[in-house]
Amino acid sequence: MNISKVITPVLAVLVFLGLWEALVWVNDWPNYKMASPSDLGPAFTRYWELFLVYGWQTLWRTVAGLLLAIVVGTALGMIMGFSRTMRDGLYPLLVGFNAIPKATVVPIIALMFVGAHDFNTILIAFMISFFPIAVSVSIGLSTLEPEYRDILRSLGASQMTIFWKIALPKTLPEFFGALKVAVTLAFIGTNLMEIVSPHGRGLGALFDSGKTNSDYPLMFAVLIALAVLGILLYYVVVVLEKIFAGWAERQPG
Repeated sequence: MNISKVITPVLAVLVFLGLWEALVWVNDWPNYKMASPSDLGPAFTRYWELFLVYGWQTLWRTVAGLLLAIVVGTALGMIMGFSRTMRDGLYPLLVGFNAIPKATVVPIIALMFVGAHDFNTILIAFMISFFPIAVSVSIGLSTLEPEYRDILRSLGASQMTIFWKIALPKTLPEFFGALKVAVTLAFIGTNLMEIVSPHGRGLGALFDSGKTNSDYPLMFAVLIALAVLGILLYYVVVVLEKIFAGWAERQPG
């Protein structure tokens, strides 16, 4: 493993934290206006059990919503990718749905399924993250060179063989690119529901508790915890991409 790939992001994080600390110090902001990185340690120490419990709750609901988005998004993408008629019919609906601010949908979902917090949270994470997956798969399949399909068909290959041998490998780079975007979107959906829902749990609920009690160090500590979870899940996707689509990676010259 190239050591620079580890050192570079670590240095970037340290520089970011240093600039953040300096900004608070130069402006002499109290922690009820802007918490600094040095304020976060005591918050993590004081509430570490809550961070472990709520962090796990946020993580598994986000992953569940993301997995559902992968299944549904891939299926829709395949339908639109292989059928121009379905693509013309579904695209306007998907674009219109994606244009609706999900923050306005969260209260509706929370009221429709009162008390079903796990289901509500997973549903919102799914709704906010499936769109880029569906579009990327659709584009990957619809731009497949017809010459490849014609050659395989002339050799007697079935539609399923064409999909596995040509279409799927062709789509994988676009799929993983969209999945990296979907990871962050799924976390946004999860935390929207955790904050808005009266039965909310997870890091979003912990953030809302800090806001209610004007505990700014706790609020910023929650934001950092969310960022860490998002980065971890992002790099899980990066590892999967290297395993299944590493052949498509181009090294800079």
